[in-house]
Amino acid sequence: MTRGTARREGEEIFDLVAGFLHSQVLAAVIELGLLRDMLEVPQAVEELAQRHHVPVDRMVVLLQAATALGLLQRRRRGYVTSRKGAALLGVPGLDAMIAHHGTLYKDMADPVAFFRGETDPGLAKVWPYVFGPGAEIDPGRAQIYSDLMADSQALVAEETLRAVTFADSDVVMDVGGGTGVFVSAVAKANPDAEFILFDLAEVVAQAEDRLAKAGVGDRVRVAPGSFRTDTLPEGADSITLIRVCYDHADETVAALLTKIYDALPEGGRLVISEPMSGGTTPRRAGDAYFALYTLAMGTGRTRSPEQLRTLMRSAGFTQVKAHPTHRDFVTSVISGRKIRK
Repeated sequence: MTRGTARREGEEIFDLVAGFLHSQVLAAVIELGLLRDMLEVPQAVEELAQRHHVPVDRMVVLLQAATALGLLQRRRRGYVTSRKGAALLGVPGLDAMIAHHGTLYKDMADPVAFFRGETDPGLAKVWPYVFGPGAEIDPGRAQIYSDLMADSQALVAEETLRAVTFADSDVVMDVGGGTGVFVSAVAKANPDAEFILFDLAEVVAQAEDRLAKAGVGDRVRVAPGSFRTDTLPEGADSITLIRVCYDHADETVAALLTKIYDALPEGGRLVISEPMSGGTTPRRAGDAYFALYTLAMGTGRTRSPEQLRTLMRSAGFTQVKAHPTHRDFVTSVISGRKIRK
């Protein structure tokens, strides 16, 4: 038993040591499009090498590594995408997120300097919108951001709607709602409700077309604005913050929560859904990925449910509680109500 435990611990330690190389194998596989190449039909090494301009001997190393990681399987005629590889392709936006990680990898090239705060992370320049009014937002950059968030937002919406219901809501407002992926999902699940989508003008410019294609455009009012400087639209009895708080510092979140509290009627509800820290029980996704990501962005932080609960209560919310989700690496959910004592 001791030998078995030592072996497992040794393997886990080795995976930590080799993890960066594993991520680079994954990045190469995604950027070259190898998983799609071999999704149904096995491909020979020579064919793949020629197609992607990679020397045959180096392509062999890459394919063997991807097979060892479970992304591919060897066949008599070459390699084919494995079940895990196919599942990866089936996750909306995951391949785009992996391809986008190049900037984060560069930011972590000197990890000690990074944690000392001695670097100038490039990720902060990727998402300038988080710095609020006055930040230069290139339309092309806004498009990239919107597409990336929209692709991955579907999973967040699925997990959130498993955790909470909006059946008792008449009007739901999604603050920082991007191009309306979450609003569309909630609207489809609640055909009798009305909705408000509130986000920066550069972002919501793409929303109306998406909402129309989803068949919910007639029930969603698009309201451009900044929650930092503008008054929130009135009329919602439920307000959602989907992957918003962890992009911003405590003082920004505290001010936003106060705005939301003031905008809600008596009995109104706030729902926050985003990746969260495990607090006293750290989580791999929240504490060993998203916490580093937000640190590299130069603003925001990945908070535990307890930290969010404290901020919500300070804004006046009561009945604050966490709602279990099936996949906390996708999102966690917490809610509170405006009920005066």
